[in-house]
Amino acid sequence: MTKTVKDQMNQEVKLPVSPKRIVSLVPSQTELLFALGLREEIVGVTIYCIHPAEETKHKTKVGGTKNFDVEVIKRLNPDLIIGNKEENEEKGINTLKKSFPVWMSDIFNLEDAVDMILRIGVLVGKESESESIVLNIQRGFSALPTTKLPPKKVAYFIWRKPYMVAASGTFIDDMLKRAGFQNVFGSLSRYPEISAEQLREAQPDYIFLSSEPYPFKEKHLQEFQNICPDAAILVVDGELFSWYGSRLQASAAYFSKLGQLG
Repeated sequence: MTKTVKDQMNQEVKLPVSPKRIVSLVPSQTELLFALGLREEIVGVTIYCIHPAEETKHKTKVGGTKNFDVEVIKRLNPDLIIGNKEENEEKGINTLKKSFPVWMSDIFNLEDAVDMILRIGVLVGKESESESIVLNIQRGFSALPTTKLPPKKVAYFIWRKPYMVAASGTFIDDMLKRAGFQNVFGSLSRYPEISAEQLREAQPDYIFLSSEPYPFKEKHLQEFQNICPDAAILVVDGELFSWYGSRLQASAAYFSKLGQLG
């Protein structure tokens, strides 16, 4: 038996009522599938799908999120492929769509993430589990403290050489707002390159160095302190800012601690 659903790009996808061979091309969505209770049904994941570690290490690796191997995926013969508009390369996705059901997410904010989680729950027959995850996420974010004080200004770095930041129109930007911060590069779009001079002129109160995709470490703090001597500089958990699946259950508590910074 089959069913027809729409993905977050408003494309119709025809798939089995109960998919038994799923390939996930997005790390945060892979983690979500396991959190929903799927195990044997997940047959392929990317090399960046690292959570949960004990589960993903035993799954067939299909390459990266951008350069996944279409031939490896074809050999897995999936009855459902789950991807994301931003994270996956369009040409490869279109090739896969010729042979397999491909469901795509398109996420800019928390509401989109919640919608994705609920929809995937329906796709894989785990509605109650997805609703429970969403309830945990919503409880966490609704408990975040509010203040009438002006938000603290922050620059959120995702890359080094060249410097790149998360700006407007990104999921990270939405998370920063919910955490009580004002993105100093909010007037720019998506993930722009910026110069040290632009950073200096922006005068952020905080500089967040994300643990991913560039693996920022404590050794990089002084480099940014030299540019902005008065800013507080921290290495932050990039997964809690950018993974839009079940990991969001832990994000609000982490943001609450960041919001308490003096």
